[in-house]
Amino acid sequence: MDLENRISLLVKLGEFMQSGDANWEAAKTKTFHHNPWFIPEFIERAVNNTVSHFLQPELLEKWIKDYNFPAQNDSPKNVGIVMAGNIPLVGFHDFMSCFLSGHRQYIKLSSKDPWLIPAIIDFLIKNNPAIAEEIQITPMLKGMDAYIATGSNNSARYFDYYFGKYPNLIRRNRTSIALLEGNETKEELGKLADDVFLYFGLGCRNVTRIHVPENYDFIPLLQTFRKYQWMADHHKYKNNYDYRLSLAILNKLFYMTNECLIMVENESPFSPISVLHYVFYKEQKTWLPPGESENLQCIVGRKYLPFGQSQEPGLEDYADGADTLKFLQSF
Repeated sequence: MDLENRISLLVKLGEFMQSGDANWEAAKTKTFHHNPWFIPEFIERAVNNTVSHFLQPELLEKWIKDYNFPAQNDSPKNVGIVMAGNIPLVGFHDFMSCFLSGHRQYIKLSSKDPWLIPAIIDFLIKNNPAIAEEIQITPMLKGMDAYIATGSNNSARYFDYYFGKYPNLIRRNRTSIALLEGNETKEELGKLADDVFLYFGLGCRNVTRIHVPENYDFIPLLQTFRKYQWMADHHKYKNNYDYRLSLAILNKLFYMTNECLIMVENESPFSPISVLHYVFYKEQKTWLPPGESENLQCIVGRKYLPFGQSQEPGLEDYADGADTLKFLQSF
């Protein structure tokens, strides 16, 4: 397929993902039954964001134009992709990038998200059977020309060991933080709640620590965050909440809670499920600790990414800031 046809097929894929097709609906249902963290509401949100921010013809054409990919890849390489599974469809951007580059891809799915990507591949193959020769799902990735792997800092050490001698793009733990000025509106706080709670806080784009001015009034924030009170009825989330609350009490930590979120003062940018860290700052010009940028995917705030948009990435919002298409051009 040439590049123009690949883009057209991706646009058709977007239409398919919002069509109510029985096979696609079955894949989403199996995903939820397999992984209780992937509730239908969050699967639908991931699907809709993927379609609206990725699979639009004008967006795809503008994005790919900057890379000067040839119309036809006459020397495709074998690319091994290790997909994460922390939120629904989190590996789709890598899949789409490799598909547009014309390289062959061999995908190792996450055990947490084993149905959505295969359903997408099935749709593409039905529309063009030749695609079966360039996209394969496999449990092992050996003998590839290049690798893209996403995981934790611990798994990244294994990726470095096994893939280090090949061209590789290895991603590690990332998280997101927010800067509050202390006079945010209820609407802004409501959008910040989305940045914190969507996907149960499991994504690298979820806000896990907030920076607030000294003498900050937490009451309006805690009250507004109760829009996600329903999470307290989700058994896995509630188990995490109860466990973290017990630890805070046993360790005699000062904490605040609105019965769906625990807030503790902690300098770590990484917080557990159901916990939001906060730190105080004196001046905005010195609010971000030095050397922390390598851990951050997003910074949310009035002067940064707008509240409520952390979980709506665009085509150029690359994970870990590593340009996937540029990498796919490099070999």
